[in-house]
Amino acid sequence: MARFQEAAGKVSWTGLLVLAHFSYLLVGATIFQILEREAEINNRHHFQLEKLNFLANYTCLDGPALERFVQVILDAWERGVNPSGNSTNPSNWDFSSSFFFAGTVVTTIGYGNLSPSTVTGQVFCVFYALCGIPLNLVFLNQLGKCLTIHLGRLERGLLSLVPHKQSVEVLAVGLFVASGSLLFLVIPPLLFSYVEGWSYGEGFYYTFITLSTIGFGDYVVGTDPDKHYITVYRSLAGVWIIFALAWLALVLSMGSKLMESAMVLTRPGLRKQQAELEDGSSSGKLEEELGQRPAQSNI
Repeated sequence: MARFQEAAGKVSWTGLLVLAHFSYLLVGATIFQILEREAEINNRHHFQLEKLNFLANYTCLDGPALERFVQVILDAWERGVNPSGNSTNPSNWDFSSSFFFAGTVVTTIGYGNLSPSTVTGQVFCVFYALCGIPLNLVFLNQLGKCLTIHLGRLERGLLSLVPHKQSVEVLAVGLFVASGSLLFLVIPPLLFSYVEGWSYGEGFYYTFITLSTIGFGDYVVGTDPDKHYITVYRSLAGVWIIFALAWLALVLSMGSKLMESAMVLTRPGLRKQQAELEDGSSSGKLEEELGQRPAQSNI
């Protein structure tokens, strides 16, 4: 009976998580549809009206010819060529831009505004990602450990001033999150707004979409053909992404641990399940170690 109740508790908790997850997706889909559908319809109508006006002003063109030209523009955009401006636009594959692209590959951001167009480049990108993504995860993990060490030093320094351990831990984490937010989430949008001509809201949107590795590609630094960027601009942006991802990963890890602690407090049965899993893991390791040891003679 006790096992049945425990199994029912597990099923109910899993079912609740599934229900919460898909409910969150449904709510998000509904809100996005309400916010964006009307704007899409207006943009579509505006584009069709502009095409009709263009055909009316240039009678030498017909509808199919215009559609072919629009397709040429779309193909150029998909290949990373900005249709505006002329052939003197900055290259998408200079070293700085290539370094930035390599960073978006290994971090799985994938803006989508630029991709290899040659077969050899596509094949190399596949193998480069296969090796680079695990390497990047190991690097971010190690960088997160270094940040954890600095956080521990900060806690020990504050502990010498404030003798209350729990208060010091909360204060140290608060300072760590606040300083990281200022360095990686607040100041960069100001710089991007100044360089790219975006509003602060657009800069902050780009920052979060990038660091969350969503990477829509609607805003990407260093892509305006009318602006002259310094050579290392996109490379510096790539370095910022790497360190900001390490900080954000550590913050999200702290958040997940807090959520797990909260679930354990609200559902005492989870504490028992975790203890059983840990005991099973420990006993499994012990049995494995004993199995690897040579048998001792009783003589």
